[in-house]
Amino acid sequence: MTVDPKDLTLLIRDKYAGDTNADMREDIERLASGEPLAYVIGWLPFLGLSVRLDSHPLIPRPETEWWTEVLIEHLRTKYPGPEKCFVLDLCAGSGAIGLSVLSQIDNAHVSFAELSPLHCALIAMNTDENDLDVNRITVRSGDLFVPYEGEKFHIIATNPPYVPSDRELETSVVQFEPKDALYAGPDGLDIIRRIVEDAPAHLLPGGELWMECDIENIEQAQQSMRVRGFQSVEIRNDLYGRPRIVVGYFS
Repeated sequence: MTVDPKDLTLLIRDKYAGDTNADMREDIERLASGEPLAYVIGWLPFLGLSVRLDSHPLIPRPETEWWTEVLIEHLRTKYPGPEKCFVLDLCAGSGAIGLSVLSQIDNAHVSFAELSPLHCALIAMNTDENDLDVNRITVRSGDLFVPYEGEKFHIIATNPPYVPSDRELETSVVQFEPKDALYAGPDGLDIIRRIVEDAPAHLLPGGELWMECDIENIEQAQQSMRVRGFQSVEIRNDLYGRPRIVVGYFS
């Protein structure tokens, strides 16, 4: 497999600070094997943060960065402070969503729920690497809401696994990114159904669930939220004009 010259340019810029004489042989071999550029570089930018990927979580996509920015603008309006705004980043992975909120919303306290202890350690690392306020975060490992039993939030933001199990993805994704962060049963809704079922018990009055979904199952996710009692549920298009997130408002 040949290496895209654009990837080499980014590798030199972002990993070797422009040093064209650096020994990149191992990195070039990794790229030639199909490993994603973000893993080879070791980090990627996300709303002004440098998000490390040492534990190989799901690589944050532009679609996720887009709706996270929309969420932050919403938080500035709805929760201007000084009262605390409690946010849960569910299925947190690298922590990119919650850490972006933390970096831009001064009155936000952000909790992270992530199944993998290695990813939890990565979230702590990314907090330190970006010089963010460790006093306004909580990081716990466990299955979905289990680490936060009995706790409630103003906002639950999540990019859960949502790919149908028979969907063919790019080789670089299937071979290198964590399958448990991608696939979620025959229709891709196994995890989403669990989130929708349990989310109301973890939302404060007037709370909201922001959830990234697959284009093919987002309407089913919307209907599930309506059935579960969300007052209103909106589907919003991403930066490419495709239906990408569903936002549910709970009374």
